[in-house]
Amino acid sequence: MNISTYTVKPKLPNCLKPLEEIARNLWLSWNFDAVELFIRLDYDVWLQSHQSPVRTLGMVSQARLEEVARDDSYLAALKEVYNRFLQYKKGNTWYRGPRKEVVAYFSMEYGMDVSLPIYSGGLGILSGDHMKTSSDLGLPLVGVGLLYRQGYFTQYLNADGFQQERYPENDWYNMPVEIKTGKNGEPIKISVEMAGRMAIAQIWEVRVGRSSLYLLDTNIPENAQDFRNITSSLYGGDKEVRMQQEILLGIGGIRALRAMGINPAANPHE
Repeated sequence: MNISTYTVKPKLPNCLKPLEEIARNLWLSWNFDAVELFIRLDYDVWLQSHQSPVRTLGMVSQARLEEVARDDSYLAALKEVYNRFLQYKKGNTWYRGPRKEVVAYFSMEYGMDVSLPIYSGGLGILSGDHMKTSSDLGLPLVGVGLLYRQGYFTQYLNADGFQQERYPENDWYNMPVEIKTGKNGEPIKISVEMAGRMAIAQIWEVRVGRSSLYLLDTNIPENAQDFRNITSSLYGGDKEVRMQQEILLGIGGIRALRAMGINPAANPHE
């Protein structure tokens, strides 16, 4: 017997529609008044969602959304945050140079917000801060990384007091990412040769203020299981998997950018 899981999302009233755009841009990760909008929707749901704005919108009851849509105080706060968000994206920035000279920034992990668990520690936070700062300064920088199906493990103590690890599966359709598609509406995909075989990857985009982070994903039907496991977990697997991840990030990352019409002038790596 096959068991399927469905996510039934409530319908946002028109006056609350800006929440969707804010939830899918990590600008909110360094603007707490934007985060407060989702906390105010339903604090218990916010905790149950693991502090994920996108998932929170899908979990809040329709009755609560209708109630908030009649709350003048909440609507005023939403209007103020959304107007500032739009002004931020369109406003003047420190950088005044040519926009065509794009810098491509490669890293194995990016730590920008708890709602995007593709990082483990210091390197991820550094990479995430580079993305946020480039957005604030208006630098023509794009990030390139990998979309890990399980991200990094979470820790807990068992009944005997010993540390254990758990590898939760990430639900990308309820996170601030979206698949990049071509003119035909199909996902953009690239290929990288590995030991005489071709690994295929699709591309996801994360909006970080004015900047974009592109993540490669090999967990697709076109690949055999070993290639699907390349983007299974951050720093997981043996030496061969680690080498495959680095090849995918470096060679595949450049091909992904070019497939989207982005030709970087410089490629700093972490």
